[in-house]
Amino acid sequence: MNQLRKKHQTSVAHLTSVHQRSDTRIFVKMCKTLALNKYQVCLIVADNKGSENVNGIKVFDVGKKKSTRLFRMINTTRLLLKKAIEVDADIYHLHDPELIPIGLKLKKHGKKVIFDSHEDSPKQILDKPYLNKFVGMFLSKLLESYERHKCKKFDFVIAATPFITKKFLKINKNAVNINNYPIITKLKSTVNWQDKKNEICHIGGISKIRGIEEILEAMSNTGEVRLNWAGSINDQSYEKIIRANKNWYKINELGFLKPNKVANVLAKSKAGLVLFHPAKNHTNALPTKMFEYMAAGIPVIASNFPLWKKIIEDSNCGICVDPLDPKAIAKAINYLLSHPIKAEKMGVNGHRAVVKKYNWEKDKNKLLNLYSKLTNI
Repeated sequence: MNQLRKKHQTSVAHLTSVHQRSDTRIFVKMCKTLALNKYQVCLIVADNKGSENVNGIKVFDVGKKKSTRLFRMINTTRLLLKKAIEVDADIYHLHDPELIPIGLKLKKHGKKVIFDSHEDSPKQILDKPYLNKFVGMFLSKLLESYERHKCKKFDFVIAATPFITKKFLKINKNAVNINNYPIITKLKSTVNWQDKKNEICHIGGISKIRGIEEILEAMSNTGEVRLNWAGSINDQSYEKIIRANKNWYKINELGFLKPNKVANVLAKSKAGLVLFHPAKNHTNALPTKMFEYMAAGIPVIASNFPLWKKIIEDSNCGICVDPLDPKAIAKAINYLLSHPIKAEKMGVNGHRAVVKKYNWEKDKNKLLNLYSKLTNI
């Protein structure tokens, strides 16, 4: 990278072993923002889709092999480190906990390193269905201790929610909250409400902990309503279970979509669902999809966690329900579809709240200020 760098231009490498190259937070928001502000940016991924140049951002793919999680953490991180050293950037921005060892090695090479915590990972481990309860508790405590000892060595820690930021401020004084709020212009719908069909949507991956079974059960009591689902299922055994559900025929299965295609799904839907179970990593999270629904001007049906409830009720942009109660979910869906004027008004309110408060434009400046400080150290 240094050989191609323009004079006085700072080079930046973003690294992920888990996320797609088109990830909204990593590529669409952060990489593009930095590239538009005269940083030379590359993204190093492991998705087996090949290397390419996208909008002036070099994407380097180190490959991806079907393997166990442990193999990925060992082999893929080794390949990512090799490429990271090869590109010889000034600043490295890491997006996964398993890349913390890479960050420590890059620090030994005299590099400036940022760790970006998208989730409260120790709490997230506690909710992994494939882990024994006691194994999960042990691994959670182990990761918590590891973060506490290692993340203090990084130049900055970025956290995706105020709750996670508060945790990291006890570890690293240079912890900064950069929320995962939407880009307003990307999602606003221009479709007239009366032209929409009786369709709702769920954006994102499907898993038990994200409430898909309760949603499907709720569909038994929603008449001819269809669910537009844009996402993927990573667990093949669980996929068989939900595809066998009696209401699966009501799903418009769209697969993983790029942001512009997601906007089309939102535009034709009358409500967006974000019904995560009350897991330890969920109750204080700020789910991107909730704000994307708001930005698109459609009402939200969300889990009744105190933090989410306050956002939605303060903005009057949706309905909060018990995510474990299919009847309550169905009731909320039916209410919005049978009260189109109120539903449309909620959508307008949500969009207004995003424009005023919950948008990337505000957090973008935090990112640029952080990088500016790094380049002047």
